[in-house]
Amino acid sequence: MFGLFGKNKPVKVRGNSGERKYGVAAKNVKELIKKGCQLLQLPPSGARVCLYEDGTIVTEEFFPTLPDNSELVLLSKGQTWSGVLGDIGQLLSTDRHADALIEAAKDLLSDEKSPKRRKVLSDLLQNLEERADAESREEDEDWFNGVDARFKTKSAYMKHNCESRIRGYMREVNDTTKSIQKAKVKAEFLKTSQCLVEMLKNDKYNGNYFDRTEKESGRLCTKEGWFTCQGAFDEELCRSLHSINPYGSRESRIVFSTWNLDHRWDTCCVWGAKSDQESHVSWPFPFCLCRIEKKRTIIPALLDVLQNHKTADINLDYVYQLLFTRANLKLVHIACHNKGAHNLLCDTGKMLRAGKNAGKAKQATRGKKRRLI
Repeated sequence: MFGLFGKNKPVKVRGNSGERKYGVAAKNVKELIKKGCQLLQLPPSGARVCLYEDGTIVTEEFFPTLPDNSELVLLSKGQTWSGVLGDIGQLLSTDRHADALIEAAKDLLSDEKSPKRRKVLSDLLQNLEERADAESREEDEDWFNGVDARFKTKSAYMKHNCESRIRGYMREVNDTTKSIQKAKVKAEFLKTSQCLVEMLKNDKYNGNYFDRTEKESGRLCTKEGWFTCQGAFDEELCRSLHSINPYGSRESRIVFSTWNLDHRWDTCCVWGAKSDQESHVSWPFPFCLCRIEKKRTIIPALLDVLQNHKTADINLDYVYQLLFTRANLKLVHIACHNKGAHNLLCDTGKMLRAGKNAGKAKQATRGKKRRLI
């Protein structure tokens, strides 16, 4: 072994932040540090050498066992190295090497036989080649392939996409009238439904949730367009850390259509008023957090209340919140969308007005009633 016979061992040395590697031959770690510090212009006091791949410190005893041309990192006093993951972190933090990474990934993919590694490389390529920064049809024609010509920007289409989902929820509410037998209840349900439509129109069907050009308080994504899965209805966070940027590529836009706005709610109950950024938020009742479903719970509860009450008695703000806002909607990856029964009840008592505290909603309903008569 080189160290035992006083022969030089060839290794490759680089600094903590630099990319350039230097070939160095040394008999031991002390000599390696001395030569390395001269090449990298680092102070020798307190300097150490570690393995590039995992950050393991190279000692005098360990040095002779290293294979020839091992990649090492020279650290000055106070510096640390987390291994190859540190390099990946640096690559991800800048776009400087994007083109080189794309070409390298393509070369590797062309010769790769392992299905697992092909999948990793394909996903890497997809993310590297995304053009999330482009916004208009002229800037990214491929993204708009299959999108109606009236949409000139990605944000406009994504806003429409969200509006369509919310309109779909409203259609489900309207479809309920077909199964109502009692004429009086059916008439009141139709009035309530029309009031909810007016509220949705005022809020432009909450299309801002998917629009990255909206203010941070009004959207579910970052300003770059990244969406993060909010986890299953009975969890606070997504365990799989799902994320997607439908603004990045046509494929991502299509895949995003499989993500769901799942009706949910948490499981605690806090008394007192609650304010939010939604335009229809006034909570004169206990702020109940329970994941409540649309078809199995919310609509049946509304029908139950209308058996003995009129639309004017309904707390429309509460119903609107449960059906159409992120107060009771979670954006989830399809794998986190639990379509089974959530087995949680909606408090029908909260669907009734809370007297003087519901003045705003009462006035809105009266105005709508006058228009509907």
